[in-house]
Amino acid sequence: MSRRVAIYLTHPEVAIDPAVPVPDWGLTPVGTERVAAAAGRLPEGPVHVVTSAERKALETAWPFGARAGVPVEVRAAMHENDRSATGYLPPDRFEEARLAFFGAPEVSFRGWERAVDAQVRILAEVRAVLAEQAAPVIFCGHGGVGALLLAGLQGAPISLDWDRGGGGHWFSFDAVSEEVLSDWQPIERLFV
Repeated sequence: MSRRVAIYLTHPEVAIDPAVPVPDWGLTPVGTERVAAAAGRLPEGPVHVVTSAERKALETAWPFGARAGVPVEVRAAMHENDRSATGYLPPDRFEEARLAFFGAPEVSFRGWERAVDAQVRILAEVRAVLAEQAAPVIFCGHGGVGALLLAGLQGAPISLDWDRGGGGHWFSFDAVSEEVLSDWQPIERLFV
């Protein structure tokens, strides 16, 4: 990473368990393998690794921190959009909620955090980290707020077009100018 680049990486596959609160879901063995392979390609040099406090994001961040020999910084405001009002939703109901979240960003879906509020939060948190760090940063987070971040960095309206759908994707941007350098890419293309 020769220029000051920031990478936003979404956690890959999670072990979905309706009996467990969503923030406590961890990665599946496939998700863990995908992260380990990507972390193994991390170039030498300074890097700062930041994550939300959700288990799946932590499990994504830890291998990068270990590879770089740096502690992982946990930032509470990096979390996914707050969906605690509904808790777990089966896939068909979740898709309905996802469409409503991105389709009406100023409206709360059944008590969820509004997309406009989640976007303000993730942009502010990313900018706060970048203001504190001189090294390149890898943000390990979530697809929904990642889509909101990508739209916000580009000054574009919130829409489903920015959501990659499915985990294990990343995009990069200049940490100073906020110019987006790459669109969503699969984790297998990180550092190749």
